[in-house]
Amino acid sequence: MTMLDRIKKDRFLFQILVKRDFNRKYKRTILGILWSLLSPLLQLTVMALVFTQFFGRNKEHYIVYLFAGNLVFSYFKDSTSGGMSSLMENAQIFTKVNVKKYLFILSKNFSALVTFLLNLCVFFLFVLGDKNLHFSPRYLLLIYPVICLLIFNIGVSFILSSLFVVFKDIKYLYDVFTQLLNYFSAVFYYVDSYPERIQQIFYVNPIYVYIRYFRIIVIEGYIPGLPTHLLCAGFAIVSILVGSLIYHKNNKNFLYYL
Repeated sequence: MTMLDRIKKDRFLFQILVKRDFNRKYKRTILGILWSLLSPLLQLTVMALVFTQFFGRNKEHYIVYLFAGNLVFSYFKDSTSGGMSSLMENAQIFTKVNVKKYLFILSKNFSALVTFLLNLCVFFLFVLGDKNLHFSPRYLLLIYPVICLLIFNIGVSFILSSLFVVFKDIKYLYDVFTQLLNYFSAVFYYVDSYPERIQQIFYVNPIYVYIRYFRIIVIEGYIPGLPTHLLCAGFAIVSILVGSLIYHKNNKNFLYYL
């Protein structure tokens, strides 16, 4: 089999896996794919009712601000949590059939991306409903943080899936970690009330950087500077390099733990 044939075969299998993962998520539900749209709306409604009174009472565009943070963070969590369990969920397949195991990790990430893009359409409806926000050609630049976040999520998924095969406790520890990360990502509060040196610490968090990029483009109305672009790309590159290294190092040992 030539390399071209292998790529075509993997692409076909990859497409099948993405469709399967996406359909499985809403299997045996009455509303089906509509939950992709209703779920973030219901979650946003609850968060808006709770947090508006404490953090957004005197802030303009708070609903859009809150939606942007929740949208990006939910995509990260959905993508990496699914990627973490992807090898264990499909162990019965790749232990019997010769198939590249990383395809299962990638399929989870791309099915999460499909859900994110659907939610992004709803987000733009909220932006459209805000009379003081106007669509601009700069919105096309949102493609950049989405691509960076996709690469970042894949890298994290490689790391988590490799660890989860060996250490099942990772799943529970990761739930605690993502909850803490949510608080440190300024999803529902503003950081401008903190001293400048404290605000800079938030940029250590990749998710905050990607959320910040969205808010600058949509709410603040200008294009982020070069440091923000470099941070977005830097986090993505480091993540995929470290993730690939850990995955390939442990790839041959996965079967011993399944």
